[in-house]
This record gives sequence, structure tokens and C-alpha cells, in this order.
Amino acid sequence: MYENKNYSLAPQSIKDFIYYEQIVKGRSELTVKNYYNDLRSFFKFYKISRNRADEDDFSEIDISDITDDDIKSVDLKDAQEFLIFMQNKMDNHQKARYRKAVTLRQFYKFLTNNKNMFEVSPMTNLELPSPKAALPKYLTLEQSIELLVNVATPFPKRDYCIVTFFLNCGMRLSELVGINMKDIRKTRNSDGNQVYTLKVLGKGSKERIIYLNQACVDAYLDYLAPDLTDFDQRASSGCRDMTAKTDALFLSRRKTRISNRRVQQIVEDCFKSCGLDNMGLSVHKLRHTAATLMYQNGVDIRVLKDILGHENLNTTQIYTHVSSSQMENAMQQNPLAKVKPPKNNNK
Repeated sequence: MYENKNYSLAPQSIKDFIYYEQIVKGRSELTVKNYYNDLRSFFKFYKISRNRADEDDFSEIDISDITDDDIKSVDLKDAQEFLIFMQNKMDNHQKARYRKAVTLRQFYKFLTNNKNMFEVSPMTNLELPSPKAALPKYLTLEQSIELLVNVATPFPKRDYCIVTFFLNCGMRLSELVGINMKDIRKTRNSDGNQVYTLKVLGKGSKERIIYLNQACVDAYLDYLAPDLTDFDQRASSGCRDMTAKTDALFLSRRKTRISNRRVQQIVEDCFKSCGLDNMGLSVHKLRHTAATLMYQNGVDIRVLKDILGHENLNTTQIYTHVSSSQMENAMQQNPLAKVKPPKNNNK
């Protein structure tokens, strides 16, 4: 039985699905939370459609009384009407409806294959609302440099290292927060040169190794250097600070692992200090920035895939977009770009 208190009021079959996705499939807590919220929305709609609840009380509808018989009674039409309801009544955009459709397909696939509740999943033919392909927002090279030189926070060495890691390694927020001291190692490459590597724990608990460039190494060593004016400087030897309560690389004021929200606040403050706070940017946009800048400067898409920790190359290909300035420059480089019309062309 799945014991997470966040899902204690869920029907058992939903708990089993959440347990399977998180423990067996290795999904993140955020992913399974989204699965649960999507299924909760669906079975709220289910109760409305069966006249067991009022649409006006949607947020308050309890699904703990949903039985396996209810779950078995669902068909493709229910799912289609649910997606229409979420669009028309709940203002769900296309991406949100796409995710809900994926959740339903995954849930009923699990019930079919793992619990033998169906011979064929009723969601097999559920069409997914195609999400609009949007180019990722990212900082230009100049804006990235401006961000780095404007880390004016109370603890600049730590926060400069955080921003540097985001912009150079393209890691996710959870991956940065999860870095431990032991995850960064000094070793030698095949040429005998000294290098620093970082072990990152990505989605699905998949580990990958990132080779730190000089900017990251410098920021990391500066952060490790003892500094009595900064509460969280690590021992210069690279060993864990024995006064800290955790082996985390990035510490909070209380010397515990820094939280996701605190890192978001730090980055937001940095955006504000250099006048970029009105661009709709976020921590994740720094990942987009790292990926875009690397690709635009010649990094092979297959190498970029491994750096970012993408499972499929298709996911990485969103970064193969080119900026308008690149397209403009390409047109100017055409050898015919400066050919002028003959002076007598109006004869």
C-alpha cells in the first residue's frame, strides 16, 4: 500500500498506480503529483457526469469513494468529454489537456497490463491534443554575461556558483539542489590533464556525468575557499564542512541543503539586479540558455542530448532553432548579397 500522506484519500487503484510510477518506473515526485492531480480532476468530472456531484463545487469534490467498478465503467467517450470540459469550463490550454490525456492513457495501461482489469485499455484510441511547439525562452550571450556580473546577493560566492552551474551545465533545478560534495571529483582525462567531473542525478533517478569547464571550476573553488564573512563557505580542502547538517554542496543559512524555492528566489533577485525581471524568465530558462548557447557555438546535438540528460534526441532538437540574427547573417553571407542591379535595367 502506498503510504504517502499526499495521496491518502485516493482510491486504492490510483495509489497503486502512483506507487508503480514512482518506485518501479522511477518518476519524480513532481511527475507523480501531476499524475494524481490529473486523475483527481478526471474522477471529479466522472462524478459530475454521473450526477453524483455538482459542477459548481468542482474544487471540493471528494474522489475517495471512487470504486474499481467506477474505474471499469469509464470509456473513451468519458475521456473525450473530460478534455472538452477542461477546455471549456476550466480554461485548460492545449499543453495541459495533452498532459491529462497522457495521464489517462498511462493509468489505464497500468490497470490493463499490471492489474488485469481490462483485456484492452479503453484509452488505447484516445487522441492526444497536440501541444503547440513553442521555442524556448533563453538569454543571449550578452544577457548571460550581464547576469553573471550582477550577482549582488548577501552570499555572492555561493550564488555566483549556482548561476554559473546553471548557465554552463544546463542542469535542472532539482539536479542542482541535489548535488552533494562527493559528486564533484578531481580526476585526469585520457590525455593526462586534470579535470573536474560532476555526477548528476536526473529524471527517473538516472545518473550522468558532466565535465565542468573552467568557469564552473573557478566558481566552485571560490565557493569552497574559507571566508569568514560568508556563512556557507566550504573547507578549502574540498571536504564537507563538519558544522553543516548535510553533505549538500549548496547550503541554506541554517547550513542545511538549500531548497528549490530558495534557489528560485536567488535567480529571480539576480534577474532583477540586471534589469531582466520583466522578461518572464525563470530558473528553467537558464537551462534553455545553456543548451541554446552550446548548440549555437558548435556542440553536436547528440552530445548536447547527453549533457542535458534527455532520453530521446527529439527532446533535444527543440534547441536546433536559430536566432533571427543568425538568419540575417546567413542571408548577408550569400555571395550574391552585394550584387547590384545594372544601371540600365529600366530599358
